[in-house]
Amino acid sequence: MQLAALRETDGPTTLLSGPRGYFYYSTKRAWFPRTCLWQDLTPVEWLLRSMGQNLPMQNSTWLVSRELAKAAGPWDEQLQYDQDGEYYCRVLLASEGTRFVPEARMFHRLTGVKQMSYIGKSDKKKESMLRSMKLHVQRLRSLEESERVRKACLAYLQDCYGNFYPERPDLVAELQSLAAELGGQLEPPRLGWKYAWMKSLFGSQAARWAQRTLPNFKASLIRQWDKAMFSLEARKA
Repeated sequence: MQLAALRETDGPTTLLSGPRGYFYYSTKRAWFPRTCLWQDLTPVEWLLRSMGQNLPMQNSTWLVSRELAKAAGPWDEQLQYDQDGEYYCRVLLASEGTRFVPEARMFHRLTGVKQMSYIGKSDKKKESMLRSMKLHVQRLRSLEESERVRKACLAYLQDCYGNFYPERPDLVAELQSLAAELGGQLEPPRLGWKYAWMKSLFGSQAARWAQRTLPNFKASLIRQWDKAMFSLEARKA
């Protein structure tokens, strides 16, 4: 479907993409959250929206030509985290733009187990994440140096700030320095309204733990329900 979407005017470095959906056990109940990336975009517009609105790139949706892969360069084997994000940022920069193909759907299974994308307390992953973030900011600014780009970069840094604060003050200092270069300042991660009341009763650490853990517990319950429904449907079939 992606290949069929190519036009005669498209060059060999057109980057093809599609929508990503999520499911637990049954693909019939998969949901596809529509985002502002669901359209043809230039490299700068794609990165601007992705970084500014915390919309991560999913590499399984991309179809990359041989010419584009060569232009992007090799995979960075030194990174311990966000290797795919760093690589596809370079792919985007080397492309002439993206072609979004809504029919070419990708199904992303939510397993509920710790995967490579889980940072946890790994210092190596945090350091690699910061390096990748700096490269993202640098590359977006190389495409366009403007107020809207600086604003998007600041939003990107703020969204990721909680992965470093307060456990890694050295990395926090680097992020603040980059934010200052962009004309802003990062704020300590805020607790959502559902968990803010816990801070006065149990302390900030317990409240942050609840904010990280309870959504996973809720997702686990939904996953078990979907598993039961999937098994029931299989027996009926």
